[in-house]
Amino acid sequence: MKILIQRVKKAKVSAEGKTRGEIGKGLLIFVGVEEKDVKEDADYLADKTANLRIFSNENGKFDYSVSDVNGEILSVSQFTLCADTRKGRRPDFTKAAKPQRARELYEYFNERLKSKGLKIETGIFAAKMEIELTNDGPVTIWMESKQC
Repeated sequence: MKILIQRVKKAKVSAEGKTRGEIGKGLLIFVGVEEKDVKEDADYLADKTANLRIFSNENGKFDYSVSDVNGEILSVSQFTLCADTRKGRRPDFTKAAKPQRARELYEYFNERLKSKGLKIETGIFAAKMEIELTNDGPVTIWMESKQC
């Protein structure tokens, strides 16, 4: 499983001309699920995300997690994170999980974050979406569950 986290002042996801999820201060997370991913991958990334200290204290040092600052999370499914671009000029998505499996793990990941007391907003799985955000920092973190 792969996630791209952006610390934001605000973020919004729209689909079909309607706002589907919107947050204030917090994290915008793009989530990619690969074919070999299992629930333990989602558990690992949800725990890391909830406790990752990427919000600054009064001295500008990363000292607080999204939980510590009562931040919100906007989680967006993003199969293109699973792209393999090593060959040719067209991305290869064969490592991405099939839609049903990807949806299950994506929703499980979101439930794990909710179980930690975090407010979660989401987009629509497999929909064409538009994302608006105001980066804070900017701070962008890439994580993979296979790092554990």
